[in-house]
Amino acid sequence: MNTIDTGLIAAHNDKLQREVQYDYEHLGDQLARRGIDIEAVRAKVATFGVAVPSWGVGTGGTRFARFPGQGEPRHVFDKLQDCGVIHQLTRATPTVSLHIPWDKTNDWGELRQVAASMGLGFDAINSNTFSDQPGQAGSYKFGSLTHTDAAVRAQAVAHNIECIEIGQAIGSKALTVWIGDGSNFPGQQHFRRAFERYLESSREIYAALPGDWRMFLEHKICEPAFYSTVIQDWGSSYMAAVALGPKAQSLVDLGHHAPNVNIELIVARLIASGKLAGFHFNDSKYGDDDLDAGSVSPYRLFLVFNELVAAAHEQVPGFEPAYMLDQSHNVTDPIESLMTSAIQVQRSYAQALLVDRVALDAAQDGNDALACSQLLKAAFQTDVTPILQRARLDVGAAIDPLSLYRASGYRTRVAAERPAVRGGGGGIV
Repeated sequence: MNTIDTGLIAAHNDKLQREVQYDYEHLGDQLARRGIDIEAVRAKVATFGVAVPSWGVGTGGTRFARFPGQGEPRHVFDKLQDCGVIHQLTRATPTVSLHIPWDKTNDWGELRQVAASMGLGFDAINSNTFSDQPGQAGSYKFGSLTHTDAAVRAQAVAHNIECIEIGQAIGSKALTVWIGDGSNFPGQQHFRRAFERYLESSREIYAALPGDWRMFLEHKICEPAFYSTVIQDWGSSYMAAVALGPKAQSLVDLGHHAPNVNIELIVARLIASGKLAGFHFNDSKYGDDDLDAGSVSPYRLFLVFNELVAAAHEQVPGFEPAYMLDQSHNVTDPIESLMTSAIQVQRSYAQALLVDRVALDAAQDGNDALACSQLLKAAFQTDVTPILQRARLDVGAAIDPLSLYRASGYRTRVAAERPAVRGGGGGIV
């Protein structure tokens, strides 16, 4: 099922494809002089995909306010429709990551069928024990998997196991667990006991994983717990993943670190230990800003991909990271932001593929710091737009997804079908 008229895409591409071919050939000549085969790069870029979070197609918010956008999705099927538009125009987002209970439905088979009609599959499923739901017996105000009350912990464990069962019904292969557990005052929480309770609860969830599943442990330095967070950094996440077993790995969200932390170094450490689950891509200026990927620090995103491409090049055993966007779109059309973010992630991947690995190894072995830096800069400063455009053209996506999307009138069309949402209080989607 196509949500945007394919004829509109074809007409759009017809106008631009001569320019794209000229630019592609010109870039190919430039890269050939550097010993790089543009066709090989394009082939790899064409197979690269990043998951879209179901919650990402709604308008985000802050602790202070949320300003709803036009045509916001009413339920998971509306969310799938919006995700289908993103993939149709970019062919870079083949999977959707659901969040339970936000995305619950009475017929998971129907949901899977609708997704398949749009060319979509399902990525990791996400549990929610950081907010209370209607009819819930115990509150997560003072924790979930680490709560002092065993009944609340059991409730949180049961919810995660339910998520695994839903994931099996839709074809997911991983469970992402993030908890907001922690404390806001010194002395409020016994640090060691809280971590022990986390491991005890997580072991029950881990035991329920199917044989071919993985469990992604997500950390976050703060918020909503501002004094201490139980799983506050990659070290705590790694410790827990090791304690749980080989199917447990550490997830890296680019906004969940202290300012100025060297994220690419963390990525390298997790790759080396076989504990890199994958990524939630976004960008930030101050903390967990959840801005569009590459909007503030595109070089940092490139450096992360440099580590990933190096690991693939060196054929590191067990290297199989999962990729997802995780953003909050407060002032933009979520579909536009997710499309441009997916393309930015593809761009960083393509640029990392241009790094001369042989020359970089030699420069590193020779302790030539400037040469190392320049080799990375040469790849980062290469405009790989023609590669991305050609990859989209080849599969019938839009050469310029943003301009095509705006010309399609999709947002206005769904706004007429979906009731307007009034502005409300703070909080994310």
